[in-house]
Amino acid sequence: MKNIVVVGVGNILFMDEGVGVYAAKYLRENFSFSPDIEIIDGGTLGFKLMTYYQTYDKVIILDTVSVKDEPGSVYNMPSDVLMGLGSYRQTAHEVEVVEMLEICSMLDKMAEVNIIGIIPEDIESVKIDLTEKLKKSFKPFINEVIKELEKSGVVTTKHEKETVLEEIIADYNSPSHKLLY
Repeated sequence: MKNIVVVGVGNILFMDEGVGVYAAKYLRENFSFSPDIEIIDGGTLGFKLMTYYQTYDKVIILDTVSVKDEPGSVYNMPSDVLMGLGSYRQTAHEVEVVEMLEICSMLDKMAEVNIIGIIPEDIESVKIDLTEKLKKSFKPFINEVIKELEKSGVVTTKHEKETVLEEIIADYNSPSHKLLY
C-alpha cells in the first residue's frame, strides 16, 4: 500500500485562491480513510512542499489551475502534464509547486504526484470566501479527489454528519481562527 498525502494549497485571503485549503479541511472533517492518509493544509508553503514529494509514495495536490477554461472546471493531472503547461504558472504558489516538481523529478526519489485543480473565477479580491461558481463546483472537485484516492486503493467513508463548505469558510472568518501564514 502506498504512503499517501493530500495537500491543499492556496491563499484563503484571495477568494477562490483558497479552494485547496478549504478542500483539505472538508476532506479531514467529512471522511475517514482506510488505510489512513495524511491531509495537510499546505497554504502557501511553496518550496517547503519538496519534503512531501520525497517522503511520500503519492502526493495529491489540491489547488486552483490557471488554464483557459470555464471557472469551476475540474482537472486531474499527473505532474508531468502540469509541468508541460507553461500557462499554469499564474500565482506565486503555482510557480513554486511546478518548480519543486521539476527539481524533485531530477532527484533519486520522487512521489507519484497528481494535481487536482479547479479553474478559479476570482483570485484578486481580498476576501475569505469562494465565488458562487466555485461553490457550485466544490462537490465535483471533492469527488475527483475521492476517485483518485480510490484508484490508489484507499477506501473512503463519508461521515454521517456533514460539515458543509459554508461552515468551513466561516471557520476561517471567525475571530478565533489563527492564520498561520
